[in-house]
Amino acid sequence: MAADSFDEECDYLFKAVLIGDSAVGKSNLLSRFAKDEFHLDSKPTIGVEFAYRNVKVGDKIIKAQIWDTAGQERFRAITSSYYRGALGALLVYDITRRETFQHLKKWLYELREFGSSEMVVVLVGNKSDLGNSREVNLEDGQSFAQLEGLLFLETSAKENLNVEDAFHQMITKIHEITSQKSLEAKLNEAPTPTIPHGKKEIIFIDHDEVSATKRTTTCCSY
Repeated sequence: MAADSFDEECDYLFKAVLIGDSAVGKSNLLSRFAKDEFHLDSKPTIGVEFAYRNVKVGDKIIKAQIWDTAGQERFRAITSSYYRGALGALLVYDITRRETFQHLKKWLYELREFGSSEMVVVLVGNKSDLGNSREVNLEDGQSFAQLEGLLFLETSAKENLNVEDAFHQMITKIHEITSQKSLEAKLNEAPTPTIPHGKKEIIFIDHDEVSATKRTTTCCSY
């Protein structure tokens, strides 16, 4: 991750998480997205790591803070703090290992128990470059995603296939939800005043209040 990418001004900061069994390729997906790197001899993640990347959505700059966690059970004690504040998640399985697909329900249950009910979840079938060793069909991933209301893509961190799309779909959807909630909040903050029957009301406008409504969202707003 380049230093100028981290320091560049942004309009939003979104936290997202990577979840799934150990060795499904979560760290390499993050490395490919954040630094455009892939390491064939990538070691298992110990605890939690995270990286940043700025993404442009429309005319807004969004700083994505992506957290990567170990898939091993012995690290699950960090669960609640890991999900806190996350607006999105990539739920990853390995298309060459059927058991990683069968464990998705467990991961999704955990995600929904500890995460926000409005979290955007993208189901990712990783290692699509190993098609000859495939144990999970594309249709299986599509069916599971449709059943659970998830976005879905197959990716290859090694060949950089659909990695950008997976993260961008998640970030764009988070931005849509955040923008809609912000708009609804503004509308709810300005109720229409009730004017007694037969009377006229004179409204004095405070210029400071007008300026305040025009402020743009700061970098680290959720």
